[in-house]
Amino acid sequence: MPPVYTVSQIVAQMKDCLEGRFPSVDIEAEISNWRAYPSGHCYFALKDANAQLSAVLFARIPCDCRKELGDGRRVKVRGRISVYPQRGECQFVVMRIRLAGEGELMAKYLALKAKLEAEGLFRRKRPLPPYPRRIGIVTSPAGAVIHDMCGVLTRRFPNLEIRLYPAQVQGADAPRSLIAGIEYFSRQAGAADDGAWRADVVIIARGGGSFEDLFCFNDEELVRTIARCPVPVISAVGHETDYTLCDFVADFRAGTPSIAAEVAVPVLADVKRRLADAAAAMETRLKERADAAAQHLDRLSGALGAAVRYRAAAADAHLEAARRALGAALRAAVPGAEMRIAHLSKRMGNALAIAVERASSRLENDRSRLELLSPYSVLSRGYSLTLDEAGAVVRDAAALKPGDALTTRLASGTVRSIVEAR
Repeated sequence: MPPVYTVSQIVAQMKDCLEGRFPSVDIEAEISNWRAYPSGHCYFALKDANAQLSAVLFARIPCDCRKELGDGRRVKVRGRISVYPQRGECQFVVMRIRLAGEGELMAKYLALKAKLEAEGLFRRKRPLPPYPRRIGIVTSPAGAVIHDMCGVLTRRFPNLEIRLYPAQVQGADAPRSLIAGIEYFSRQAGAADDGAWRADVVIIARGGGSFEDLFCFNDEELVRTIARCPVPVISAVGHETDYTLCDFVADFRAGTPSIAAEVAVPVLADVKRRLADAAAAMETRLKERADAAAQHLDRLSGALGAAVRYRAAAADAHLEAARRALGAALRAAVPGAEMRIAHLSKRMGNALAIAVERASSRLENDRSRLELLSPYSVLSRGYSLTLDEAGAVVRDAAALKPGDALTTRLASGTVRSIVEAR
């Protein structure tokens, strides 16, 4: 009959076998699922592409690079293989550790982050709507995340419409599933149908996990899909210390899914209280303004009446004074005007007589000069004036030829003649 062992016996034999076989081992691997405790002990996994091994770095082990250790860091460690009896787990007890460069996943993460940041994909940050009515969530339908978020959302803002797109949040197919969720809400936002369900905010969420578990949220196409989403996006992936590229491209990064739910909607009771306070303050302010305006109007009305009466009295007095002054001025001006008119009339008569006399004298002189210069006055002294057929004065006999007709004007009458010879 084969022997029957207790669990302790089996674990003890495993412990003896492994610790005897691997008393001191050097390993180069990538850190995953790093957890540091207040005691100073650090628990993590050493992994490569095909396997992982639990490891522990106790606080007593000297380590200059302890603050730099974390998920994705590649390290070279020396230690021993041991078995933790209480759990029956194999673990690597680190005796010495040093950095060996960035892990492959971390290097890929940093390279893609630098590329997308250089494109400006992380700079656009849209404000979240203050009072959303519809929330779209892209996450796994299983687990506590969706239940916690729905609990927070409905507690803070009852009657909120929530729509879940069930997506995978871990594994090789997760990026494609998450992209489909973001694209679903993007299509709904751009739908022409007025009855389409349109989210006011989209939350992409997942609970905590190791760097490798969350790596699907560093997918380049997923990041670009979030950047193209027409609806503001909140990224709530992992815990406060976890950062993915979705956090950088989203319009708002929440440390946990529950925080994302708190950020997405206000507390309805607080909103109602603020509205009531604002309404009361507005009513009080309006009453104060109305009272002040009424008092001001009364003061203006009284002042305006007094001013009108004063200005009217002043205008009447000014008008009466002007009327009296105008009458006196007119009366004082009439005698002088009559004298000036008589004087000017006399001067005008004298001037006209002188002007007529001078004009008559000039006319007589001009007539006398005209008679002296007129050729007809010469004819009266016995001279004659001979004209050719064209009416031109004949001054030279050489210009005539036999047969030309001439007209000779005397002091009294004219004579026509024909040239026979010259």
